[in-house]
Amino acid sequence: MSKIMNEASDFVDQSLAGIVAANPNDLALCETSRRSVVRAGQAKGDGKVAIVTGGGYGHLPVFLGYVGQGMCDGCAVGNVFTSPSAEAIVECARRADRGAGVLFLFGNYMGDSMNFDMASELLEFDDIQTRVVKCSDDVASLPRERWQERRGVSGIFFAYKLVGAYVEQGHSLDEVADFARRVTENVSTFGFATSSCQIPGEKTTVFQIGEDETELGMGIHGEPGVERAGKMTSAELAAYLVPRLVADQGLAAGDKIAVLVNSLGATCEEELYVLYADVKQLLDQAGIDVSRVFVGRYGTSMEMAGASLSFLKMEDDFSEYLNAPASTPFMRF
Repeated sequence: MSKIMNEASDFVDQSLAGIVAANPNDLALCETSRRSVVRAGQAKGDGKVAIVTGGGYGHLPVFLGYVGQGMCDGCAVGNVFTSPSAEAIVECARRADRGAGVLFLFGNYMGDSMNFDMASELLEFDDIQTRVVKCSDDVASLPRERWQERRGVSGIFFAYKLVGAYVEQGHSLDEVADFARRVTENVSTFGFATSSCQIPGEKTTVFQIGEDETELGMGIHGEPGVERAGKMTSAELAAYLVPRLVADQGLAAGDKIAVLVNSLGATCEEELYVLYADVKQLLDQAGIDVSRVFVGRYGTSMEMAGASLSFLKMEDDFSEYLNAPASTPFMRF
């Protein structure tokens, strides 16, 4: 599988440098870490909570693409599909701190959890308060009663969007963390893949799958799904995904949701809209109202073909934050 790169060992650093060079008015690399990026020109003492995120590289726009106005203040990344170091997270938090503490908001994976927790301890020496909230939205990984242990996948977009807007109203660090937990509990995601991705420098793909096969419940790093089926139509995929997400959130007629139809990298938007049309038909039949829909690349896995479907169960105050303006080099609302 051909990739545009120089040396595989330089892939992340050179890609990151290119993103910052292309957006000098929006993003800046931290001085002592090539793997930490913050908002350019961010006010240091405005008394608001800062949001810092991060994780393995290879999922753009997660995580870097959500650094911007009304979303996150900084991001630390590791190698492809590998956790950022605690040192990179600390440097990012120091630069991003706006004077009211830092919320660490990231996907639930062991390496990320360990290094963000370590960063929290180190920041205590700088008198920077932190809170940790993990997005754990992958329905395929564990049942609802263990939702806090699930993997974090593309549904983290809703957390970035709502919590970023909530921060701008000047809430305290504890209030922001409580709101973030409430948002993440209301997000469910289920994905599928029809091809694998390949890590730069590796000679083989992450996993093997036939041209006429579909991996249902595939993780964003190539973790095995819950079952492997044959080739499925869009209507068949919708019929598989929608009932599982409806059941997971306990949705019923009259409930309101926001929907995310996300490409895992190689799947084009035209295909995603075919899938959404089938999803919307099933939701209409169930009497579930779609408050807003997002279709595109919101959390990818290099060039993996496939998609994920996320539902955000709307609570009374969510619409205000979902519809608030936000802007990053990768997206604008």
